[in-house]
Amino acid sequence: MASVSFLGAAGTVTGSRFLVESEGRRVLIDCGLFQGKSELKQKNWAPLGLDPKTLDAVVLTHAHIDHTGYLPRVVQQGFGGPIFATPPTKALLDIMLPDAGRLQEEEARFVNQAGYSRHKPALALFTEEDARRVLPLVRRAPFGESFEVAPGISVTYHRVGHIIGAGFVVVETKKPGGAQRIVFSGDVGRKNVPILKDPEPIAAGDYVVLESTYGDRLHGAEDPKEALARVCERVVKSAGILLIPAFAVGRTQEVLYHMRTLQREGRLSPKLPIFVDSPMAISAVDLYCEYTPEHDFEMEQLRSQGACPIEGPSMQFARSSDESKRLNNLRGPAVILSASGMLNGGRILHHLVRRLPDPDTVLLFVGYQAEGTLGRRILEGAKDVEVLGHSVHVAAQIEEIPALSAHADSKELLDWLADIPEKPREVFLVHGEDKARNAFADSIRQKLGFEVSLPKQDESRELE
Repeated sequence: MASVSFLGAAGTVTGSRFLVESEGRRVLIDCGLFQGKSELKQKNWAPLGLDPKTLDAVVLTHAHIDHTGYLPRVVQQGFGGPIFATPPTKALLDIMLPDAGRLQEEEARFVNQAGYSRHKPALALFTEEDARRVLPLVRRAPFGESFEVAPGISVTYHRVGHIIGAGFVVVETKKPGGAQRIVFSGDVGRKNVPILKDPEPIAAGDYVVLESTYGDRLHGAEDPKEALARVCERVVKSAGILLIPAFAVGRTQEVLYHMRTLQREGRLSPKLPIFVDSPMAISAVDLYCEYTPEHDFEMEQLRSQGACPIEGPSMQFARSSDESKRLNNLRGPAVILSASGMLNGGRILHHLVRRLPDPDTVLLFVGYQAEGTLGRRILEGAKDVEVLGHSVHVAAQIEEIPALSAHADSKELLDWLADIPEKPREVFLVHGEDKARNAFADSIRQKLGFEVSLPKQDESRELE
């Protein structure tokens, strides 16, 4: 029998790692980092749970670090086989993995200098050099074409929105007497959002491994562009700073798209300074403009006018750390977008130390805040937080625009799953905290009548 083992993202949103085994072959679907509370991040230091040298291949659904960031570790542990990714995902990995390694090294140096780490010395999980060793192993794979990743195991990518290059994958295991099809959703994007094409309809599968990040909630009816306009208007009137922690790939580009639209419509000053303070996000802006096969109709129409609609004259890039530090003296009104989106590292932390005590600062969340993250604590109302070893008072105004999330909400996920051509034998819910998974499981059972399981960390299931 074929089997699936849930080596991550089982009861948590992050740490995507799913092992498919069939006829002695082993393929890992995603290879991501755990993010959030410290006990989760400690899992990144542990071995994979199997000898990486026994893996035949790795297949990536998309480039986000919670789906790809463990790759340097498995290569360190001896994996040298092929890593399959769509062309935009490959291009993003060339940027994101080395950048993640640099950040790991910078943060280790910083905490060692500040002296507040429990570890003496604090070490980087992986280095930039470790990350670069991964890149020659990555092979480009097309959308919509079945290809063999190991003898008897084939994969087909289908677009799923979320970020550029993201796909859900259909894994087909072939053996004497028949075949099995397993659909891995990756992260399911939303319909009718800017820049990217809508998610394609779900393909038939005997089993579905489905994300459930927002399985217990809806994003709300407010137009994200209108919500962003409302927040920007307040910041302009108070001459404050709008600080947006945004994932470098996906959320940053969508926020910029909406801001540029507001500027083109005359509702936001074309002179309002918009700073992108993330080298990874800056590089991703260029990729989003270049990969035209990923663009939806509206994006294509705007591109045909001769300019990328997520770039503009008031946009400024802080590429170096010195340029980032100079933003500490910036006076408003102005906008700063910086990573990481859940406040669990990166340049955004230095801005928080400077800006959180200022009541004229608006801290705007535009993406999911996982349990145990600094972003979650602030969003839930914490008035004093620890940032980079400092106790920081939260006097800034806190805002959230859930509709800017790159994840489908519970209704959108249910509608996507409901379109499956044939009833699956079982649906496995992953990529969700237990509250969200339980609520979504109940919805699937009641409204679709499908068998649903909530796998636990390291659980293995034989597929009949």
